[in-house]
Amino acid sequence: MKTTKATKPTPVKPVAKKVAKKAAKKATATTGKTTGVAKKAAASITKASAASKKEAPAKKAVPAKTAAKTAAKTAAKTAAKKAAPAKSVAKKAAPAQAAPKKAIAESHAALVRRARRINRELAEVYPYAHPELDFENPFQLVIATVLSAQTTDLRVNQTTPGLFAKYPTPEDLAAANPEEVEEILRPTGFFRAKTKSVIGLSKALVEDFGGEVPGRLEDLVKLPGVGRKTAFVVLGNAFGRPGITVDTHFGRLVRRWHWTDETDPDKVEAAVGALFPKSEWTMLSHHVIFHGRRICHARKPACGACPIAPLCPAYGEGETDPEKARKLLKYEKGGFPGQRLNPPQSYLDAGGIPAPPLGAG
Repeated sequence: MKTTKATKPTPVKPVAKKVAKKAAKKATATTGKTTGVAKKAAASITKASAASKKEAPAKKAVPAKTAAKTAAKTAAKTAAKKAAPAKSVAKKAAPAQAAPKKAIAESHAALVRRARRINRELAEVYPYAHPELDFENPFQLVIATVLSAQTTDLRVNQTTPGLFAKYPTPEDLAAANPEEVEEILRPTGFFRAKTKSVIGLSKALVEDFGGEVPGRLEDLVKLPGVGRKTAFVVLGNAFGRPGITVDTHFGRLVRRWHWTDETDPDKVEAAVGALFPKSEWTMLSHHVIFHGRRICHARKPACGACPIAPLCPAYGEGETDPEKARKLLKYEKGGFPGQRLNPPQSYLDAGGIPAPPLGAG
């Protein structure tokens, strides 16, 4: 009888290595890096190949290859499962508030229509809008406006009754003792500089204008401490001549509404003035400033309580939840006192509350 030579077993090591390499690559593609699972799978395959070396029969080679494939699949599945929680976390991380609207390009005509509609809406919300400085004549208004720099109208209104009781006319204030005036103006801040301005302004009125406040822009801006903003407040509210008052509230809101990108007050005045008839300028200023003080605040606007939210490109910068937004409202909108000690009757009829005098509990 002829002796048949035993068939040599198919080498397992190269096959196992090849499969292990594929498994590692597949796991890396799933997770973005070689995971510990893939490494363990590769190690187990190497052990399997070492064990299969000892087995002589060729038939044992096929199960080793199958085992390697099975291990590779298991490694890939396990790696995919580990990667899955990251996706679910990402889904849960959705923002709680609505993101601000993106700026939409609009034609000049569309901008004019939107701006005028905003002003009409604000006129309905604030039919009682008015200058929030107490005054009885142009002299009191120009002095109060100069004092309002770097402080609130409320603080000025609490301070000027004492000032005007002691110095009721430009002649009186021009001849005042600076130290006594400083003491009265101390609550308004920057009281030394303000004292110098109001005394200098009063002297200029006496010497150059016969003790009367002039009614022309070019004359007003020559007075110490009086710029275009102050001049337009006086012209619009003491003389009935249209003007745009660009204070911090006005500038902030018109930029939020994309009426202009300008930051210089004179350029803001020119850009916004071009959107409205001149006859609307004074009341437009009151509407915007009222809205800025009551609802569209600098740090946390009450977007959820804003009547012009559908027209505002910046909607979502502040609190959008209606209940939370209502808690941010100020002055009569939030049930709090306004800024004037002696506000107009229309303001009181609308539910406005007069401010308390200085030193009141």
